[in-house]
Amino acid sequence: MSKSITLSILLAVLLISCRSEQHAEAEVSRLLTTSESWNGVSLPEYPEGQPRITVLRVTIPPNTELPVHKHPVISAGVVLQGELTVTTATGETLRLKAGDAVSEVVNTWHYGKNSGSEPAEIIVFYAGTDETPITAYEESDED
Repeated sequence: MSKSITLSILLAVLLISCRSEQHAEAEVSRLLTTSESWNGVSLPEYPEGQPRITVLRVTIPPNTELPVHKHPVISAGVVLQGELTVTTATGETLRLKAGDAVSEVVNTWHYGKNSGSEPAEIIVFYAGTDETPITAYEESDED
C-alpha cells in the first residue's frame, strides 16, 4: 500500500471515530438570580470606581458564632457543607444548609452561627471596588 492510501485510510478511521465518540456536555444549574438580599431588601447600585471581585472559602467550626459584622458591598454565597444560621441585628433569621445559595444583606449588621456538629463551609463572592472593604466589624464598648 502506498503512503497516501495508508494516510487516507488512517484519516478516515480517525474521522469516523471522532464522529462516533460521545462528547460530554457541561451541565449548568442556576443556583441564584436576584436583585434582592435574602431579607427582601433591594440590592444597592454598584459604586463608582475600579471593580474588585473577591472570592472567599469560609469554614466555620461546629458550635461557633461569628462576630457581628456587615458587608458594604454586594455578596452572594453557596453553602458547600454543614448548616449555618444568619441573624440580623433586628432579629431576621435565615437558616442555610449544604447546597443553598444566598444573596447576602448589604450594610446590615448580622452574624452567622454554626450550631451543628460538623464544620459549615461556604464560598462567598463579593462585588465591590478597590476603595471599599468587603467586611466591617461592629466596634465594642471597650475600644
